[in-house]
Amino acid sequence: MRRFLVLTTLLAGLPFSHTALAESTFSLGQTPGELPKTAVPSSYVIDLKTDLEKLTLKGKEQISFEVLTPTAEIVLNQAGLVLSRAVFDGSRGAEIFHDNKAETVTLRLKKPLPPGKHVVDIQYSGPILETPNGLYINDYHTPSGEKRRMLVSQFEVADARRMFPGWDEPVFKATYQLNVTLPANDVAVSNMPIKNTQSVSGTEKRVSFAVTPRMSTYLLALVAGDMGSLHGSADQTPIGVYAPNGLQEQGRFALNAAENILPYYNNYFGVKYPLPKMDMLAIPGNYQAGAMENWGALTYIDNVLLFDPKNSTPRTKELIYEVVAHEMAHQWSGDLVTMGWWNNIWLNEGFASWMEIKATDKMNPDWDIWPRQHETREATMSVDALSTTHPIQQTIHNVSEANSAFDSISYGKGELVIRMLEGWLGEDHFRDGMRMYMKAHAYNNATSQDLWNALSKASGQDVAGVARSFTEQPGIPLIKVASTCANGVQHYTLTQSRFAIHDPKAAPLTWSIPVVAGGPNLENKTFVLGSEPVQFDLPHCHSPFKLNLGESGYYRVQYDDSSWSGINTEIANFSAVDRANILGDQYALFRAGKAPLAAYLDLAQKLTQGNEHDIAVLEEIINVLSAIDTNEHGSPEQKAFRDFAITALQPSMQRLGWDAKPNESVLDTMLRPSVIGALGEFGDEKISAEARERFNKWKVDPSALAPNLVGVVTALAMKQANEADWSFMANKVRSTESTELKLRLFSAIASAHSPELIRKNVQLAYSGAIPNGRVAIALSIVAGASENPDLVWKLVKEYESAIRGHLAPWAQDGFLPSIAAHSTTPSTLEALQNDPSVQTSSGAKLATEKAINSVQARIEAMKLTQTQIRAWLKK
Repeated sequence: MRRFLVLTTLLAGLPFSHTALAESTFSLGQTPGELPKTAVPSSYVIDLKTDLEKLTLKGKEQISFEVLTPTAEIVLNQAGLVLSRAVFDGSRGAEIFHDNKAETVTLRLKKPLPPGKHVVDIQYSGPILETPNGLYINDYHTPSGEKRRMLVSQFEVADARRMFPGWDEPVFKATYQLNVTLPANDVAVSNMPIKNTQSVSGTEKRVSFAVTPRMSTYLLALVAGDMGSLHGSADQTPIGVYAPNGLQEQGRFALNAAENILPYYNNYFGVKYPLPKMDMLAIPGNYQAGAMENWGALTYIDNVLLFDPKNSTPRTKELIYEVVAHEMAHQWSGDLVTMGWWNNIWLNEGFASWMEIKATDKMNPDWDIWPRQHETREATMSVDALSTTHPIQQTIHNVSEANSAFDSISYGKGELVIRMLEGWLGEDHFRDGMRMYMKAHAYNNATSQDLWNALSKASGQDVAGVARSFTEQPGIPLIKVASTCANGVQHYTLTQSRFAIHDPKAAPLTWSIPVVAGGPNLENKTFVLGSEPVQFDLPHCHSPFKLNLGESGYYRVQYDDSSWSGINTEIANFSAVDRANILGDQYALFRAGKAPLAAYLDLAQKLTQGNEHDIAVLEEIINVLSAIDTNEHGSPEQKAFRDFAITALQPSMQRLGWDAKPNESVLDTMLRPSVIGALGEFGDEKISAEARERFNKWKVDPSALAPNLVGVVTALAMKQANEADWSFMANKVRSTESTELKLRLFSAIASAHSPELIRKNVQLAYSGAIPNGRVAIALSIVAGASENPDLVWKLVKEYESAIRGHLAPWAQDGFLPSIAAHSTTPSTLEALQNDPSVQTSSGAKLATEKAINSVQARIEAMKLTQTQIRAWLKK
């Protein structure tokens, strides 16, 4: 699953357990979970009758299962369902006991079931939901304005139990044969092809799908509605793209991407995609998960699957490719081989995040993807450095905690650690290990240790010894480089410690760190740094010798003055990714109190005034300058700092200009809005005036702005918006049917600063103008972009009951913390801590703790910045 939530970023790194798991290979008995393991399912036959007007479903279900230990009770998951009948083995009736709080139902027999194979037949009923989880309805409008209703499923983490009773944990794999009665004109798609369609009446039909392979409950899928489709194939596998009727042609780019990616994955994993078809479905707007890897029926919010030349940008195209590659990678890592329990969700998400970049880079080398992963690295490490981080492999006790585990540690750190392991072992050895792992655990479950064993066998290295130091303990290693020069020889000593921000009591930890080091005209050195120092000599003093070449390692580096001098002098001669890496580490060292802010600013000034063109380097600088500007809010030095920042970015603006040049690179097209937006934020009067002029032209003629400039121009215009500007934009948000454009325009309107317009934006967010699946992120955007999070907090609390009615259950825990996380006001943070909602689950408590900790770290950064910037500006 690829979640696109501000909540995921703000609330990532929740504190579960810092204790190493010392995990073993997979076994059913040792797998954590909430259900008893006295019985395991083997197959489900599910027959659903849906009523899309009354929003109800009726179900009949037959489950074949095996009893492992004699038991008179079978405990299944259900949420919101009412079971009316349960009969075992054709004749043995059972008493039915619902526990809605635990989301279970207990079927109790008078006599125990003996070990062996059994069957239970169940009748039940339940609701079809309006929030984007379980089996729900998605109301939308066609391009011509007609209202349509789509039936959609979203089951990860634990919402299959809202459509049918069952063993709704990933370890309980089974086959599924789904039958569903639907409106006669609806197009229905599930994991497998349709095997039969029968007319029930003039208005209804019964669709039967083929039996799935053995898989986990959360991967079952059902989507039905007024859909059109495109079709292609790759490696003899049919591939389809489904979208609301009339929009299917916008899926052409995603279809072509899938046709290129599938043969690559078939070869890479050494196991051919095993299902008879692969469909990708665009869900219009109301899809909170972002994207989901349902086996054979991959679902996406429409703006990450459909490319509209009129509205879509180059970054949209790149995002579509990445998300398609991500969900397709899950067809093997997650679907074919599945983690046993959510403590290993990183095996799904970290791997898919790494594979999406690897595949996208291979197919689109001009996008320069790997160097631009520097932004992912910095965002991930900023979370992992705090006291509220957690190991990649974490203790998960319940569903609430499982939902919170989909964070930047599971995704971002998982991706970066896998990349480091591949770089250490070599691409061929790593791939061979993945092939062994897939073949050994196909249609079954696995743990991280199973993966380490396969990689060790393929490479001959002790992979677990290195990998577990990164997956089973939290935090970031810091490598310290010390050197001395004597007789023309530079002597280096490398040691390690733990890197932390705003965590004076961080536990000391030791990692086994794969290191790649070198520099311009220097021979590379590779080694693993453990608890003992590593020492070596170079034949020249003050060489530009750098660790973490290519930014392939997950660690920070701190150089002493002697080691730093050569890097500082030669920084322009390093590759772009290494320049970005040097900058990123330098700012992080400042945040940790280990280096002055001046060291970063001096480097940034040298590069920006020295003809720096690379997007990864410039966006690193833009992000840090923006962070410093935020930390300078209200400071008497802010104006002088902004003048410096404008000067620093002027060479880039002069090179790029406002409009695309003939045959310019796609990277320059992507960079332009970032530079314009930053200059506007820093108060460049020429930029702001030009943005206002272009905004006024765009209001009259939407084609007056290139798609990639719409977001930045409208956002700059909205900062000083009047009532008429706001009303124009709000009407655009309400009326546009393009999810991509709707969300882009809402992000712009969220920049309005006046209190009255902030109130209107909060109301707009949950008015129905924004799909339910994006309400939480929309409100978090308003809290940040308005620069008045305390007012947004008050308004959200005022309208809280109405807002929560739009949110899926798994979005409830992080909702209020995602608003308060933008504030630095003690009363707002105290209100969050005392709010009754944050005590309702362990997930909510963890989200609150994370939000408070991130705010405290930001306050510390503000004080540190304001103290040091004054002296640097005077210099």
